[in-house]
Amino acid sequence: MSRPLVVVLDDSQNLARAVADWSALEARAEVRFLSEAFASEEAVAAALADAEIVIPMRERTVFGASLVARLPKLRLLAQTGPRTVTLDLAACTAHGVVVSNTGGTQVGAATAELAFGLILASARDLGQADALMKRGGWHAGLSPGQVVAGKRLGIVGLGKLGGRVARYAAAFDMEVVAWSQNLTAETAQAQGATLVDKAELFATSDFVSLHLVLSDRTRGVVGDAELAAMKRGACLVNTARGPLVDEAALLARLQAGAIRAALDVYGKEPLPADHPIRALPNVVLTPHLGYSAAPVFAEYYGESIENALAFLDGRPIRVMNPDVLGKTR
Repeated sequence: MSRPLVVVLDDSQNLARAVADWSALEARAEVRFLSEAFASEEAVAAALADAEIVIPMRERTVFGASLVARLPKLRLLAQTGPRTVTLDLAACTAHGVVVSNTGGTQVGAATAELAFGLILASARDLGQADALMKRGGWHAGLSPGQVVAGKRLGIVGLGKLGGRVARYAAAFDMEVVAWSQNLTAETAQAQGATLVDKAELFATSDFVSLHLVLSDRTRGVVGDAELAAMKRGACLVNTARGPLVDEAALLARLQAGAIRAALDVYGKEPLPADHPIRALPNVVLTPHLGYSAAPVFAEYYGESIENALAFLDGRPIRVMNPDVLGKTR
């Protein structure tokens, strides 16, 4: 009897095998690791045609209803992370595919630390300084940089991640204001921030950091009006999701030199190699590294292996769609 095929997707840094012990799963199944992003749904369907268990990395590959329907052998999607907006859970249930998830105890710290790191990188022009040094240069062409102490940080979305960033900012002697659609003055105060309206936040902040979950309500929450209201030289930091921001409006403001940006997320990922934002000197860019840290991957893959083994034992754990149990493929 042939062994089931397990496919680990989106291992773009080629470290899945190193951060977890796959031996127990490899003893019972064939395990393949794929690192490249897919160009189309057809490419995903072809690569996973024989897979019974798929372990994707967060939201890097979209599992919509049409793709799930094209994978008749798929029995388990062992999703990394506690939730995802790019997986159609109802479609999985309808097709008898169990979906499991993992914890994410280190994700908040990892993403918040990166967000504040991007604030500092933009303030001191660290990206340009690093590139200059590696070209053999020194000071010529560098801006003098800013000091964040005394500056105003506007946080859009003061949940667990935004709250962490607010605490980091307080340690750097920054003034913190915040806004989101349901934020109260009491909640903001408890996080060390002052509630302001959206217009005031964008018009008065020296740095604006986004920490909202992407949804129909938040998509495009930062549009041309908000970007145009930002102070000249102010910096927009996005470690949340690219579609929170109107990309065309942001690119126009950046190309005009009106504002700065420090970005970890984009409307299309991976960011196309010829995207014009890559050439701008007033932007710090990272390749969606918010949760990309060794402790996070160790937790994700370690628990995904547990999920796969439990499924093979006929006792699925961490199931996101319990209604599917009893009618799996």
